[in-house]
Parts: sequence; C-alpha cells; structure tokens
Amino acid sequence: MDYSDLKHAVTLDNDTLYQIMDDYGNDVWNYAFFLTGSRDHADDISQEVFIKAYQGIHTYRGEASLKTWLITITRNTVHSYRRSRFFRQSLGSKLYSIDDEKTAGSSALSPNSRIAPSAESIVMEQHYENSIWEIIMSLSVKSREVLILALKYEMKIHEIANILHISEGTVKSRLSRAKEKVQKELGRRAE
Repeated sequence: MDYSDLKHAVTLDNDTLYQIMDDYGNDVWNYAFFLTGSRDHADDISQEVFIKAYQGIHTYRGEASLKTWLITITRNTVHSYRRSRFFRQSLGSKLYSIDDEKTAGSSALSPNSRIAPSAESIVMEQHYENSIWEIIMSLSVKSREVLILALKYEMKIHEIANILHISEGTVKSRLSRAKEKVQKELGRRAE
C-alpha cells in the first residue's frame, strides 16, 4: 500500500490503521523486543506505538518513510518505558532466543530444490541462527540498536543517524564495532 498521502492526514481511519499494523507490526514488535529483550514488554510497547501513531498521524510529515517514523516512535516509547517504574520492577529474566515466525513457519523444502535438507542440517542452522541472535542480544543497547537497524531493517546510515540523533560517523563506528564483536564471539564459540 502507498502511504504517501499520510503526510497530509489529520486522522486515520480504522482500515488504514489495520493495514499499517499488518504491514509494519512485526517490524515494530521485533525492534521493541531487540531493545528490551522481553516478549511481554515488546507486546505492550507495540500496542502503545500504534496508539501513538493513530493519535499522532497529523505529526507525520513524510520526510522519512512511514516505517522509519514508526521505528522512531518505537525507540522513543522504549526509552519512556524504561524510565517507568513498572519496567524497572519487572525486568526479571531476559529472553535471548528469537522465535521468528517467518523462519519457523517456512517450509524446509526450498522452491528451487528437489531434495529437502536433513533434519540435522535444519537443527544446526536453527542453532546457528539462535547463537547469532543470542550474541546480538548480549551486545550493549547502543551496539545492538545500530546493528539491528542496519541489518534487520536495512536502513541507511543517514536514516539510523536521524533515528538515534547521532552523527553518521558515530553510526559507522558503532556498526563496525558491533559487527566485529559478533564475528569475534562466533569465532570463539566455533573453537
């Protein structure tokens, strides 16, 4: 769906809101999860983000993509949530494995292949992916954030800089250090 007209919107109708939630709900939830490490917090934050988007659509100027605008709202909501007493009291244990529905729901048989991979290779691949996510989730929030925005959300350096309110040079250095840490830890675990 083309959302270019939203930069002139004063209100959102329910159908458009549902379409936005359908198109960007996973991105918002995943980003909230990456920042908090908690599925419950990601659920709460995602709901709050779409309420804020619904109530504040008049503030969307169209200077960035709708996805970038929603990710910015998500980041700001997470920071507000972290400052709240509820969040600090309920941190508990963090979840480090990612159960990505897209991966879990995908067929083991590739459309371009005629032979399904062995059960062992599927398990090994899932273990490797979980290890990568575990390493990413163990990074500092600053490192994790730039890595997720760049790799998962495929945002450009200038978009990340705008969302995080930092210089492009800082984004580049954080991204470089984060990639290096992940590679180093993967190498250490492979030994």
